[in-house]
Amino acid sequence: MLKNYFKIAIAVFKRRKFFTFISLFGISFTLTILIVLTAFIDKVINDNYPDRKRDRSLYVNKMTERGDQSYNGEALSFYFLDHYVRRLKTPVKLAVSSDYRGTNTYVNNKKISISYKYTNADYWDVTEYDFLEGKPFTKQQIANAERVAVISADIKRAYFGDVPSVVGKYIEADNVQYRVCGVVKNVPVTLYMLYSDIYLPYTVSKTDYSSNTGYRGGYYGILLAASSADVPKMKKEFEQMVKKLPMSSKEYNKIYCPAETFIPAYLNTGNEDKSGLVYALTAIAIFVLLVMLLPTLNLININITRIMERSSEIGVRKAFGASSQTLVYQFIVENIILTILGCLIGIILSLIVLKVLNNASLIPNLELTLNFTVLSVGLLTCLIFGLLSGVYPAWRMSRLNVVDALKAQ
Repeated sequence: MLKNYFKIAIAVFKRRKFFTFISLFGISFTLTILIVLTAFIDKVINDNYPDRKRDRSLYVNKMTERGDQSYNGEALSFYFLDHYVRRLKTPVKLAVSSDYRGTNTYVNNKKISISYKYTNADYWDVTEYDFLEGKPFTKQQIANAERVAVISADIKRAYFGDVPSVVGKYIEADNVQYRVCGVVKNVPVTLYMLYSDIYLPYTVSKTDYSSNTGYRGGYYGILLAASSADVPKMKKEFEQMVKKLPMSSKEYNKIYCPAETFIPAYLNTGNEDKSGLVYALTAIAIFVLLVMLLPTLNLININITRIMERSSEIGVRKAFGASSQTLVYQFIVENIILTILGCLIGIILSLIVLKVLNNASLIPNLELTLNFTVLSVGLLTCLIFGLLSGVYPAWRMSRLNVVDALKAQ
């Protein structure tokens, strides 16, 4: 039965080539957009490089102090992380790093834009960067304020060229010479708490990290528990510590500073009343709805037109005893076959688009891939797309009167 439906579907598609082209174009174009979006989201959420210990980590990246007429939220100060957070008993390590900042350097009169950030020694224990050569700077080197640096693979290539090793060589950043001690695999800029081209000891910062004794500044923290079972305990201890913090100013009466798992922290807006996760999910849902709605309506209209052209065929089949249920089933199968063909084209287009985006480097170090998760979402989308665009036209077809359908001949 399905084999016959497939043959009929192919014959119908060949007969109305223009309608078939429009349908396939709408399906494949829509699917390509959704697959690229899914690949981006999957990269951000599921790619756990370089923080592979997310299951036992809590991230702290914003503090908000609120008052009756005021609201202030930004990254944390080094003092707050070192003076308050480090004293917590549950975390076994505390990674501290600044937000990344931009500067320029020059090689053979060629300007290279780079980003740099400062870290402590625990940063390299909490995270697990892939070192292509060398090693991270040590606690002793930080204490001695040595001008050493860990650089990314891209910066190694841009600054030094294709040389086998750069450990021990010097790189200039922000008009300062740093000795390279390690080279790491690139981190995409979307991981803003971890991304940088150059990583430096916090003690070489031109800004005195110890002079700011307030709560807010330009640093992030990652708390690491001994095991994932200790994460709730660590979170509770952190919350209790925040509740005991004195207000930094009389104009404030409340402090909001959450320690969250990766996704909530990544989307933290700094406002407890406005969840970044809710915003993100709402925006994605609206985008997907808008992307799918127009092609779905277009395909429904095309399918209805195709049904009207096949009214005589439907009338003959009904006259020879075919039930409405059989005809509906046949048309839905035909529509799903069309959708699957569009899906295959969409996957091929997605591979091309992903390759173009990766080569264009529109987002630094972001390498989008088509994996099992992304493909599963694409196939599910195809199934939903085929059903949504086929059910109503099939229902319209089942309502055709035999006599009226035969008269249409």
